[in-house]
Amino acid sequence: MASNPLFINSRITIAAWELTEQFVLAGGPGGQNVNKVSTAVQLFFDIANSPSLPDRVKANALKLAGKRVSKDGVLMIEANRTRSQERNREEARERLKELILEAAKPPPPPRKATRPTKGSVERRLKEKSGRSEVKKMRGRPNGD
Repeated sequence: MASNPLFINSRITIAAWELTEQFVLAGGPGGQNVNKVSTAVQLFFDIANSPSLPDRVKANALKLAGKRVSKDGVLMIEANRTRSQERNREEARERLKELILEAAKPPPPPRKATRPTKGSVERRLKEKSGRSEVKKMRGRPNGD
């Protein structure tokens, strides 16, 4: 279980009991330390059943997370870039925060339908008839 709550923004805070951390052996640089100390962090967060997130944010987060979410709606973030367990913990929590901030963004404004200008319609039709003439000239000559 994670030690501190995760503050996302002024309206969203994830309680510490909602986050579960698991430490596993990490590969890569680190010498003998890699074989002895579990420095990689797997951070688990149940997005689907979280009371901290509004429904719209939950839906967006599940969509953004993609394959990192299990069928039950549990997100797993794995961090193993550094040799330090504490820095990997911070990185995993930061990545979760970024994902939820992205999911919490307001939807873009709806697109307003516009009509093409009269000049652009005329230019398009003129270009179209010009291409038609070029293609007609490629045919066989008439036997007059």
